[in-house]
Amino acid sequence: MSGPLKGKVALVAGATRGAGRGIAVELGAAGATVYVTGRSTRERRSEYDRPETIEDTADLVTEAGGQGIAVPTDHLDPAQVRTLVDRIADEQGRLDVLVNDIWGGEKLFAWDSPVWEHDLDNGLRLLRLAVETHAVTNHHALPLLLRNPGGLVVEMTDGTQEYNRENYRNSFFYDLAKWSVLRMALSLGHELAPRGATAVALTPGWLRSEMMLEIFGVREENWRDALDRVPHFAISETPRYVGRAVAALAADPDVARFNGRSLSSGGLAQEYGFTDLDGSRPDAWRYLVEVQDAGRPADTTGYR
Repeated sequence: MSGPLKGKVALVAGATRGAGRGIAVELGAAGATVYVTGRSTRERRSEYDRPETIEDTADLVTEAGGQGIAVPTDHLDPAQVRTLVDRIADEQGRLDVLVNDIWGGEKLFAWDSPVWEHDLDNGLRLLRLAVETHAVTNHHALPLLLRNPGGLVVEMTDGTQEYNRENYRNSFFYDLAKWSVLRMALSLGHELAPRGATAVALTPGWLRSEMMLEIFGVREENWRDALDRVPHFAISETPRYVGRAVAALAADPDVARFNGRSLSSGGLAQEYGFTDLDGSRPDAWRYLVEVQDAGRPADTTGYR
């Protein structure tokens, strides 16, 4: 393995698909050893009932130049998370990067459904999957990360602090989950900074995940075919774009300057100079405010 993260060890919790997979692959491309976790394996699917597996993600990490290690883990089960971290400690003796991308709530929220009409069990399950899992993972993984100075924790969410402060996000439960993760990064930053580590919140833009492409009836190769129906989808980005953001943060010796902050893939692309796979730099959150939410016609000129 070679690259700026050679010798570094990462855990991407929730790496089966989407942003988690993109992050794991880009950390591998930078030379890291990457543990990838999730509940969908080649032997058993989660309730998502989708074909992506953590073993596939691990293989992609290795193909990219790193070492991918798949470990089936339910991050709601503290015993499983403790076993996972013990394994990383035994096999590697260190943890340099922790990415909390655990979500699992895509099928649990109803758009624009007020809390009194929303299915309560689904809403509470969403909060457990999106918030409790992160807390459990941090509790068990951070002592290992703090063994060496310079550790990085990335809390993955949807939306920047600035955007989510001003905008209602889909439903009471979804909104609460995504805001909680933003606050989690601030809290972790307060606790980690005196101990030599850094925590940030990070959001992708409009993600061309496997599920999103399927919803629009397109593939990555022909994703622009969806623009006739969803014109603002033109600002979308691949999961590898936010993966490059994490890899850039992990390789930055001065990453502590971002401690506790809310960051975006588009903003960090301007900071570090990386691009998406097509060579563009989509800046989705600025576009959403200035174009989509402002009611202007779709036009990505100046935004990618």
